[in-house]
Amino acid sequence: MTERTLIVGSASAILLAACVLPLLWPLIGLATGGRGVDLGLIADPALWSLLARTLVVTAAVLALALGIGLPMAVLVARTDVIGRGAVLVLHAFPALLPPLLPALGWFHLLGRQGLIGNEASTAILFSEAGVVLTLGLALAPIVTALTALALWNIDPSQEEAARVTAAPGRVATRILLPAARPAIALAGIVVAALALSEVGVPTFLRARTYAAAVFARLGGVDFAPAEALLLALPVLALTAMLLVAERWTAGGRSFATLGLRSFRKAPMALGPWRAPASLFCWLVAALSAAPVAALAWRAGWDGFAELPLWIGNGVSNSLLPAALAATVIAIVAIPVGHGLARRDRVTAGLDIVAFAAFVAPPALLGVGLVALWNRPETGWLYGSWLIIALGYVGRYAAIGVRAFAAACAQLPATIEDAARVFGVGYGSRLARIVVPLHARAFIGVWLLTLLFCLRDLETATLFYPPGQEPLPIRIFTLEANGPETVVAALACVQAALSAIAVALVLPLLGARAAR
Repeated sequence: MTERTLIVGSASAILLAACVLPLLWPLIGLATGGRGVDLGLIADPALWSLLARTLVVTAAVLALALGIGLPMAVLVARTDVIGRGAVLVLHAFPALLPPLLPALGWFHLLGRQGLIGNEASTAILFSEAGVVLTLGLALAPIVTALTALALWNIDPSQEEAARVTAAPGRVATRILLPAARPAIALAGIVVAALALSEVGVPTFLRARTYAAAVFARLGGVDFAPAEALLLALPVLALTAMLLVAERWTAGGRSFATLGLRSFRKAPMALGPWRAPASLFCWLVAALSAAPVAALAWRAGWDGFAELPLWIGNGVSNSLLPAALAATVIAIVAIPVGHGLARRDRVTAGLDIVAFAAFVAPPALLGVGLVALWNRPETGWLYGSWLIIALGYVGRYAAIGVRAFAAACAQLPATIEDAARVFGVGYGSRLARIVVPLHARAFIGVWLLTLLFCLRDLETATLFYPPGQEPLPIRIFTLEANGPETVVAALACVQAALSAIAVALVLPLLGARAAR
């Protein structure tokens, strides 16, 4: 018990510093009345109308992302579609960028002066429908990745038994997807949270959203963190609803599907359906890559030629804090995610805290970090890229914890119980049983959180040290003030940076077998 207390306590301390304390500071300001805070603001009918419209857009984005991501996950993870490894890489492109950049790519493609744009396409793009289509395509790879990771871990015995008498479609809907339900629930929550808190895409496409109203209280001249927290309270209430929905989705059933043959299985043959399934996958991949291709076209030779003059230290400023944050999150996710999968109350509480920090407006978290660490005695932290890494840990810890918990839910608890009977301690069980059996899930957690950190735009905007802005923030700044060709070229660098990370890690996740 002492060993477990030490390990879980250390993880709790990290989450306390990164998630809880930054959110408590605006809460204290609200409790004490704030500075000029108008408590009647929350009763404004226009505000609730804006929230309702934002929820409709969020629901549409979620439906589109699930509609694309779930069939893509089954096809690339468990079937013999043509070139599924390449399809997965191309499909992942929008998830590697801040959503604002795919929106910019679609503008260069479908805008009035775009490659194939006209008045009708421009009107659709600059509307709530354009927000739904842009965010849905950009966030669908998250559903694909998380579901595919769960499908890779499933023991094929049930699948093979079903394939004796059932068609591939029934095997997918009755065996594979139900077994991956925790990962699908996680993907849905992540997509809904990201769509709900997105500021860049609606602002660029001239659509008003609730998240933009909160950001205006923090990122503008009228700086009012207490009012921002007041506006965020309905969002936090929605967080509780999402958590209840996720718990209801998982229910009390077991998802233990990991077996000795989980990592040695042949893809499911689609037979006559292979050609249309492959066509669907490649069409989705083409739609995913289209905005990046449009950005490359807009950059042209001139944009890439001028790149050294504008890029500065953007690449290293992105990689260093992202890699450190991903490593910390992956380590914290081991005890917390494992405990969450085993329905431990302490780790369930930590998960709620991390999830609240993820769903809360990112700028609210940023203001809390500024208030906590912008002091002379902590200047060594606040004045370096370490503060950016701390902000990433606070924002994306929930992603790593939930992803690893979804993997641990597939491991039968009897394996660990047998080790406990023979006196194996908590730390040894984690190190010698849980992590080795979920090695690919652990690497996947690290990669997933790395990509989220690399693409982050809103979190570090308020507190990055001078001259150490990550590449997405540099692109966002230049988008308003710099040459379009250079902005497009920097966006291509951002995509290439994350694509290289994916290409390096995919073989460890089983992508070689997929090819």
